[in-house]
Amino acid sequence: MATKQSTVDFIIEQIAAVGDVRAKRMFGEYGIFCAEKMVALVCDDQLYVKPTERGREFAGACDEASPYPGAKPCLLISGERWDNRDWMSELIRVTAADLPMPKLKPRKLK
Repeated sequence: MATKQSTVDFIIEQIAAVGDVRAKRMFGEYGIFCAEKMVALVCDDQLYVKPTERGREFAGACDEASPYPGAKPCLLISGERWDNRDWMSELIRVTAADLPMPKLKPRKLK
């Protein structure tokens, strides 16, 4: 089951207060980026946030699951929590703060 665009649009709208957030279509689903760091995935209309120490603390009791076979477990954020803009924004904010900047890949010379 693929993720609906409307689901991704809603999540991005809910976390827009964080600032530089965007969604990128990846491997048939979506990655959620904050300041160029991938902080979450939306797969099968479910939100998976990358686990960090502060993110786990903030989220409290939260299930963990893999967004796709072979992936590392992430925090599975239930749809009931999506309506709380402030909570969602803070979860993304603390998660992004704990994640390292992505490594730049060297450019291929032609």
